[in-house]
Amino acid sequence: MEQQLAKMQRELQRLKWYAGILTMLLVAIGLFAFSGISDIGRFKEISVERINILESNGQLRMVISNKSRSPEVLAYGKPFTPPIPGGNRPGLVFYNDEGTEDGGLVFMGGKDSTGRYHATGHLSFDQYNQNQVLYLTYSDDNGDQNTGLHIDDWQTAPPFWQWRADYKKAQQLPDGPAKEELLKKLMEPKMGQKAVAQRVFVGKDDSKTAMVTLADRMGKPRLQLLVDSNGVAKLNFLDQQGKITYSLPN
Repeated sequence: MEQQLAKMQRELQRLKWYAGILTMLLVAIGLFAFSGISDIGRFKEISVERINILESNGQLRMVISNKSRSPEVLAYGKPFTPPIPGGNRPGLVFYNDEGTEDGGLVFMGGKDSTGRYHATGHLSFDQYNQNQVLYLTYSDDNGDQNTGLHIDDWQTAPPFWQWRADYKKAQQLPDGPAKEELLKKLMEPKMGQKAVAQRVFVGKDDSKTAMVTLADRMGKPRLQLLVDSNGVAKLNFLDQQGKITYSLPN
C-alpha cells in the first residue's frame, strides 16, 4: 500500500511538471503570435470619411477623404496665409518630405438645381514649393468640355504661397495704373517670362478638335497639330500675337 501511494505521488509530480511546461509553451506561442500581428490589421471592408497616411514621426504624407473632410492647403505642415480652405475636394492629396502639398487626385460631378451639370477629374503633380506643373484634367461644364494632358512652367521663386498672397493684395487695390502695373509685374517678373505659363497641351477641346499645342515662355501657342471633328488635319505655326504664319496643308 505504501509503495502504491509513493508511486502515485511520483506520477502526480510528473504531471505537475508536464502541465507547467505545457502552460509555458502555450504562453510563449501566444505571445509570439500576437507580437507578430499587433500592428497589422486585415479588413474585408472599412467605411471612413478620412484616412491620414503618416510617417513614423507623425508627418503627414497623404490624405484620403470625402469632400467635407478634405484638408486645407499646407506648406511645411501649416496653412497658407491667406488660407486655401478644405472641405471642397474629395480624393487624395499628396505631401512631400517637408509636409508641403505637392499634388493629388480629385474628382466630382453632378447637377445643380437648374439641371446643369459639371464634372471634373484631376490628377496633378506640383513643382517644389510651387503650383502644379504636370496634370491630367477632365473638365465638363454642361457640355463645354476640355480634356487632356497639361505641362506648365512655374517660376522658382518666390514660393507659391508668398506669390499668391502678394497677388491677392494687389487685386484688392483700387483700380488704376498702379494696380495694373503691380499685377503685370507679378505675372511677368522677368521680361519674356511669365510667373506661370502653359507650355504643352495634348487633348481635345469643346469643338471636338484633337490637338497638340506647344507654347513659348509667355504661354503663347506657337505650334499646333490639329485634327478637327470632321477629320481634317492641320499643322499651324504661329507668331507671338497668335497669327498663323505658315500652315500645312497650305
